[in-house]
Amino acid sequence: MPERKLLRVLAGETVFPPPIWLMRQAGRYLPEYRETRAQAGGFLDLCYNPDFATEVTLQPIRRFGFDAAILFSDILVIPDALRRNVRFVQGEGPQMDPIAPHEIAGLDPTNAETHLAPVIATVARLRAELPEETTLIGFCGAPWTVATYMIAGHGTPDQGPARRFAYQHPEAMDELLELLAEMSAEYLIRQLQAGADCVQIFDSWAGVLDELSFHRFSIGPTRRIVERVRAAVPRARIIGFPKGAGPLLPAYREGTGVDAIGLDWSVPFSFAADLQRQGPVQGNLDPLRLIAGGRALDEGIDAILQSLGHGPLIFNLGHGITPDAPIAHVEHLVERVRRGG
Repeated sequence: MPERKLLRVLAGETVFPPPIWLMRQAGRYLPEYRETRAQAGGFLDLCYNPDFATEVTLQPIRRFGFDAAILFSDILVIPDALRRNVRFVQGEGPQMDPIAPHEIAGLDPTNAETHLAPVIATVARLRAELPEETTLIGFCGAPWTVATYMIAGHGTPDQGPARRFAYQHPEAMDELLELLAEMSAEYLIRQLQAGADCVQIFDSWAGVLDELSFHRFSIGPTRRIVERVRAAVPRARIIGFPKGAGPLLPAYREGTGVDAIGLDWSVPFSFAADLQRQGPVQGNLDPLRLIAGGRALDEGIDAILQSLGHGPLIFNLGHGITPDAPIAHVEHLVERVRRGG
């Protein structure tokens, strides 16, 4: 079987040029994605239809030949499975019914496995249809990040509603995070059993937490996911992406047990290199450099390769690709990374 370079990196090897994929690589910057999404109807219809979800996951692989494909879905399928009335409003982002502390005990995950079955079917389809050498990444949202949307009912600039909820109702927050950790672990286990080679846990709002809260609400629940997944799939490879965690990244690695840490673009290279001595890292090009192109893009690529290319590295953006990213710039990015700068 052809080697899957990304899995070698997750095992701690240095591979140069490094494997590359991009967060949100299946998205609105691609005309073929926009066409498929229009056919699917609503965003959740796209996520839950294995035909459409498989197609959009494969589109960036066909076009750019990335070393990994990431399952097309959304972190909010978990609260959707809890019947929180999740909906995606054009121009406004995700929305759902805000949850109150007294409602948490009544959350019922009984039908979650059935609700999420189409996503698992997509994973199996993808592993069958992807090139052998392409790594398939499954994913979930970290409990803290998912909880922030459940509590506010939508995204906010600093997730203040969830932070206030955590301070005023810490036991209720712990209960919610425990449920989400349990559901997320089962969800990842099913993805791995269906054919995912590895999984990523997105904690997109980890950076808004103070140190005490970061340990309790980000590290703790993520550790429980990792432990439960590895109990069921002992060799499971797991990437953690606590965006904005900065100086708390070493504590995150040690406390969660993830194999690799995703880095946002604000992480200094010297700090990233120290992290890399403890294990693989992933990142961390500023997505706006990809939009700008030219010298800004080349300098960003070369700096990452020079600073982190001599250790276990997965080349990626520091957050998701944006809808206004020019396709030609993505092509240039892949070509420059593949030739080593």
